Amino acid sequence: MYTAPPSHPQPGCSPSSWYCVSMPLTEYHQVWRLQKILVAARKDKTIDADTVLILEHPAVFTFGRRGGAENLTVSETFLKETGIGLIQVERGGSITFHGPGQVVVYLIMDLQAAGLSVTDYVTRLEEIMLRTATDWGITARRHPLNRGIWVDLKKMGSVGIAVRHGITFHGLALNVNLSMNPFSWIHPCGLKGIQVTSLAIESKQIVTMSKVRTSLKRHIESVFGVRLEAIDLPALQRRFCNAAAA
Repeated sequence: MYTAPPSHPQPGCSPSSWYCVSMPLTEYHQVWRLQKILVAARKDKTIDADTVLILEHPAVFTFGRRGGAENLTVSETFLKETGIGLIQVERGGSITFHGPGQVVVYLIMDLQAAGLSVTDYVTRLEEIMLRTATDWGITARRHPLNRGIWVDLKKMGSVGIAVRHGITFHGLALNVNLSMNPFSWIHPCGLKGIQVTSLAIESKQIVTMSKVRTSLKRHIESVFGVRLEAIDLPALQRRFCNAAAA
């Protein structure tokens, strides 16, 4: 199995700093708009560092560039009755589910500045989830069937990214302690006959979102060789707005 080597700073150099915004449960559309604003700001240098958003979403299904409506196993009428929306987005992959109890990490990163190919970048996102699973005693792995992390033939974490002007957005989703029921209404990631699992199910213990967020942050720093600077969203917005006005 290939493991992404961590990106370490050169001897005598301090690691690069990334902004890290920890957000509460936030509607998908709101964060989708925010990502596109951050991509534009990173491209035109009005924001001076890469940014990590860590959060959860209310229940929603999203379709990627490979489609997804054909992978619904229930009617759209049924979904409307449940109150779960369907959103088409520009990330890679097919249909997936987001909901409370699943931690989502969106990275707005300049790939060229980081010296990474898209494949290397995706492999590092997987590595972050693999190391996080290990923190709960779970041996997960990659699978040639589909990018993400797996425990046997059960998928526990997904990767779906987009790249615009060399800047990444979207990212990874790791199942922590969410309800598995909505996954039975789709063919997850467009794959038939697979199961979905979570850290709580595989570790057979209570897994808190706060501890998983902390673990993910630590592994982001290690895998990418960076230091995360905690910042709230209003402060981040002020930084790139002030830069744009200068």
